[in-house]
Amino acid sequence: MASFIPYWSYKDEVCSFLQTIFPQPLRLGLCASAFGQSSTVDSYISTESPIAKAGVLANIGSSGVESSGAYPGVVIASPSTIDPDYLYTWVRDSSLVFKMLIDQYTSGQDTTLRGHINDFIAAEANIQQVPNPSGTVSTGGLGEPKFNINETAFTGAWGRPQRDGPALRSTAMITYATWLIANKNETYVTDSLWPIIKLDLDYIMNNWNETTFDLWEEVDSSSFFTSAVQHRALRQGSALATAIGQSSVVSGYNTQANNILCFLQSFWNPSPGFMTANTGGGRSGRDANTVLTSIHVFDVEAGCDGVTFQPCSDVALSNLKVYVDSFREIYDINAGIRADQAVATGRYPEDVYQGGNPWYLASFAVAEQLYDALIVWNVSFPFFQQFDASIKPGTYSSSTPTYSTLTTAIKNFADGFVATAAKYTPSGGGLAEQYTRSDGTPTSAFDLTWSYASALTAFNARAGKTSASWGAAGLSVSPACSTSKASTVPVIFNVNVTTVVGQNIYLTGSVGALTDWSTTNAILMSSADYPTWSTAVTLPANTQIQYKYIIVDNGNVTWESDPNNEFTTSMSGITTLNDVWR
Repeated sequence: MASFIPYWSYKDEVCSFLQTIFPQPLRLGLCASAFGQSSTVDSYISTESPIAKAGVLANIGSSGVESSGAYPGVVIASPSTIDPDYLYTWVRDSSLVFKMLIDQYTSGQDTTLRGHINDFIAAEANIQQVPNPSGTVSTGGLGEPKFNINETAFTGAWGRPQRDGPALRSTAMITYATWLIANKNETYVTDSLWPIIKLDLDYIMNNWNETTFDLWEEVDSSSFFTSAVQHRALRQGSALATAIGQSSVVSGYNTQANNILCFLQSFWNPSPGFMTANTGGGRSGRDANTVLTSIHVFDVEAGCDGVTFQPCSDVALSNLKVYVDSFREIYDINAGIRADQAVATGRYPEDVYQGGNPWYLASFAVAEQLYDALIVWNVSFPFFQQFDASIKPGTYSSSTPTYSTLTTAIKNFADGFVATAAKYTPSGGGLAEQYTRSDGTPTSAFDLTWSYASALTAFNARAGKTSASWGAAGLSVSPACSTSKASTVPVIFNVNVTTVVGQNIYLTGSVGALTDWSTTNAILMSSADYPTWSTAVTLPANTQIQYKYIIVDNGNVTWESDPNNEFTTSMSGITTLNDVWR
């Protein structure tokens, strides 16, 4: 466990985050309000936990009551077959679900799951070998995102490849393998599990620096979530390889893990302080992708490390505030909610899929990040000295008033996101993919397996349960790392423009990625931080770029005044441009 929490370098952003919890320093009134909400959440967790667990198991073939036709160990995303049709199995969703189940099994929380786990391993071993539109097992096929529930290839048009699947699958299996070794079953790990795991790890090692569709299957670029889970998988894979004597792969895995860790730092946008979710896509970059990253790379032994984006780190909490605040004004169901209270959150503020609504898993993810932070703060507490001058470096007992005030207030804030999900959970406890932005009615795919799994992991985090360490503690960025990304770099464009209803701001410029001065294909910018309009674009590195912003109003185009804006892109890292309309 960490014995201290480092001083936060992004103090203004983090102070701003804590001010949403403490409108006045250490305001004791928050403690009183916590008890009522805590009781509501306690009640919801008590009733929803068995429903969510049953919902997960119902969607796992072949015995699951909602998964008719699915092969053993195959996880269906949802029984929904019409608008949307989710009766498929995604490598990402399946692996996240089984990581949760493996954690429950290996911790002793549910010892009945071993049969399901063995079925999952067999199913994924078969799926690895299925030729598909992304290729074969040796020519890129491991990046195929989804399959039919009978383990055959899905051959329709789709966003492919998606390179997070092999990372998440190997992480789930490595967690199980590590437990098996500790329980004297190394032979099964070496003979049966390692060949499956090694295929995924080798794929990551050789392909991590290629573009990928993000976890929402929409943006083809580099993804913060994907890179982060790839980094974790290689670290765990290296440790497992060492443990079972497969030393020949260790150097390669470690080298590329170091390079990925270096690359991950380039996603940080220092103003206003958030991780840009993708290097492309033309959106603001505020995305649940980043919150999901924090909870899926959580390592309790890493403390509040910012390099690996731990939940209580400066960068992760600053990012969380920016992400949450981006939804406060865009959903009707958030109207009238104070800035110090939880709100409904979705994938990203520009979302239009199925109406662009809040997602249950996004609400649970915010709560889980804060619960994870509290788990670490329960270990060590000097972080709080910068928010109250009377706090001295050291560890605070749970019996002290300061400890109780701060942690109760933060837990109350986290509980608010669970309470939001609870408010829009129907009486039967079923969790759909989304709930509508207008009135909170469940919508899109019903009985979404990932929604149920996200509820269960959030509930476990609230109860203080953690997974085994994956080796995040003590990592640092090597000054000699190589990302193989020198050919392109991400650039954030921000422009302050006051507009009227019906007007939108677009970006165009002198290179193909900026649409070659086109006004018909120009890049729509996000107004999530109005009057600042923003977008992220991947541009050629070390290249002179000219660009302008345009206003489009019912087809009428107004250009910025001359001259063109001009700059030269960097060789690496993210560049942020802050402009004012001329």
